[in-house]
Amino acid sequence: MSTQPTLSRVDRPKSHEAFARAKAVIPGGVNSPARAFGGVGGEPIFMARGEGAYLIDLDGNRYLDLIGSWGPLILGHAHPKVVAAAMEAAQTGASFGAPCERESELAEMVVEAVPSIEMVRMTSSGTEAAMSAIRVARGATGRNRIVKFAGCYHGHVDALLVSAGSGALTLGVPNSPGVPEGCTRDTLVLRYNDVQQLEDVFRVHGDSIACVMLEPVVGNMGLVIPTLEFRKALRELTRKYGALLIYDEVMTGFRLSYGGAQKLFNDEPDMTALGKIIGGGYPVGAYGGRQDIMKQVMPAGPVYQAGTLSGNPVAMAAGIATLTELRNHAPYTRLDQLTRKLCEGLSAAATDADIPHQINRVGSMWTLFFTPVEVNDLDSAKTSDTARFSRFFWGMMDRGFYLPCSQFEAAFVSAVTTEAEIDQLLIAAREVFSSGI
Repeated sequence: MSTQPTLSRVDRPKSHEAFARAKAVIPGGVNSPARAFGGVGGEPIFMARGEGAYLIDLDGNRYLDLIGSWGPLILGHAHPKVVAAAMEAAQTGASFGAPCERESELAEMVVEAVPSIEMVRMTSSGTEAAMSAIRVARGATGRNRIVKFAGCYHGHVDALLVSAGSGALTLGVPNSPGVPEGCTRDTLVLRYNDVQQLEDVFRVHGDSIACVMLEPVVGNMGLVIPTLEFRKALRELTRKYGALLIYDEVMTGFRLSYGGAQKLFNDEPDMTALGKIIGGGYPVGAYGGRQDIMKQVMPAGPVYQAGTLSGNPVAMAAGIATLTELRNHAPYTRLDQLTRKLCEGLSAAATDADIPHQINRVGSMWTLFFTPVEVNDLDSAKTSDTARFSRFFWGMMDRGFYLPCSQFEAAFVSAVTTEAEIDQLLIAAREVFSSGI
């Protein structure tokens, strides 16, 4: 399964040519490994444009998009109000290197929507937001150690780009060349949903832990849902030992509710990292939290963080338009119902085909795992049959449905997707399952 023709029945010569061109000047031919199709084989498909719920590739093939740029396009591609807002802002200047009122307007919307956020600082990416939140947590607490969970991805930050440790007290080992061991010396990696490991690591290291960072609903080992016991332990232990609890809601913020996973669960982290949706699909990120924490950030306080393009007017305008639409025409109940129908239909089809599987879902985020094992952490996610997922991926792609190109990525449904399109997807899935994948 090393080349696309052995996996796909659909002819995509223009994508093949575009990939060959890209490989000559871009490492691996892509600007993010998530686009490389390494988890499914073959070559990445090059897109020409997005329209509503659909992507159209260079060869004119049309796909119902179940990725939405990895989450932010909850309103679909090229939403008219978002496009109009961005164009209007661009006509007045793409970047000033000086403050503009749109920064305050978007910040006010975020503060109003997310109960735990009293102040917010804009960045240009989720990676920047996560990196900055960690720095502020260390500065605010005067401590160095951080806790993360195996399978949670927080951007390509040196201290967070760490593989899973073998036990609760195992220090992080870098899982990328170029990340010195010293950068991860203070990173403790635990198993998601493992309360005992969490209690053990705080008992031993509690006085030196600055923060715990996690995805409150994981999207980066496939979708994994936190247990209530795990969430309660996180909050109680961090408060007991004086560490900060940071929710990485780059995927879930404004996707699972108008206020994110923490509002859906009624949780109260100390800090939150945001991204994706709050820029309406444009490059943006943000981190926020209580005033006493955020006032540690320069120029209000001593912790340095800066960015020339942070809060640029185009991204702010697109974000304001997106959040306004989500606030005034909340799609969340319908998205929940539509995605439930999708997941129940997929499960029924897989069961009828005698295919071992699990489906995890929260709101409009979901993952179909090809494993008989309940998936609640990275180890259980890794029991999935990735070869079967690859065959499923290409079978669906050839029928016009664009899924994440890895078993270990969450999928998303957009607000412009219709019930008829979900029905068509389920018919296609039954065909793929019955083909003997």
